[in-house]
Amino acid sequence: MLRHMRVWRYLDEVARSGSVRQAAERLNVTPSAVLRRIQDVEEDVGEALFERTSSGMMLTVAGELFIDWIRRQAADLDMVKSQIEEVAGVRRGSIRLACSQAAAASFIPHAVALFQKTHADVVFSISTASHEQAIRMLVQYEVDLALIFGPPLRSEVRAYMSIGQRVVAVMRQDHPLAEQPALRLRHCMEYPLALLDRGFSGRRLLDSIMAGISTPPNIVLEANSFEPLAAYVRHSDAVTFQVQIGIDDIAAGHGLAVRALLDEDKAFAPLVLLHLKGRSLPVAARRFADTISRGLDELRMEPLDG
Repeated sequence: MLRHMRVWRYLDEVARSGSVRQAAERLNVTPSAVLRRIQDVEEDVGEALFERTSSGMMLTVAGELFIDWIRRQAADLDMVKSQIEEVAGVRRGSIRLACSQAAAASFIPHAVALFQKTHADVVFSISTASHEQAIRMLVQYEVDLALIFGPPLRSEVRAYMSIGQRVVAVMRQDHPLAEQPALRLRHCMEYPLALLDRGFSGRRLLDSIMAGISTPPNIVLEANSFEPLAAYVRHSDAVTFQVQIGIDDIAAGHGLAVRALLDEDKAFAPLVLLHLKGRSLPVAARRFADTISRGLDELRMEPLDG
């Protein structure tokens, strides 16, 4: 089994990169070695797994089925290894997580540090991602868990934990709007807006609300990261927005004010911890999911500071 997994990894790398040469570079082998492995497996399966095109190596229908099976086998093997280590009393392993930028700023690093107090040998890989990117990473077995805001309904994934989260307005501390304890979105739209790009759920939520307001938004800056938005509004009259989780730490670091949007705007959606349907998580990942869930549960009763 383990020997076969090493061979199958060659195919998985080609499928991810679409190139024999790039896969060989990642595997530190020659392209001819990768091609031989592909040919051997195709002979065993009795079907072509890749279509050789001018743009690269494309999976056939049979190839998509086989690669999906490989990834499920690899995930199951990780889970079994984790269980064996648990039986032996060894608390180690690796956890791969995709999360929203808001969660990555404070909440997730705190959860990792807390978890490693009792699981010091567990290593983490954290990727910030939009909801679509995070779900793709789950489906392709690139991450074990995903913590994202407002994910779309997908049959391939299941919710481990969910809590409601507001979108809040963020501005410099002496901004005229900072004098108010809470705001309507239309008040924010009287000023320039700095927004995350449309790949993020929070942006799509804001767009849907702004579509019902007669004043057109004056969007002066878009970015795929909150950091440049926070730095920009600190030195301008612009207003930006972020998900509630972790915003106080971000605002304190940039010297910014945070104000809730009033309930009438319905600027809220669930923050959801997701895992892949039908996949048995490794012990370490399952325990970390429990740590995240407890942390999220503690946030339910925390008020949003003005």
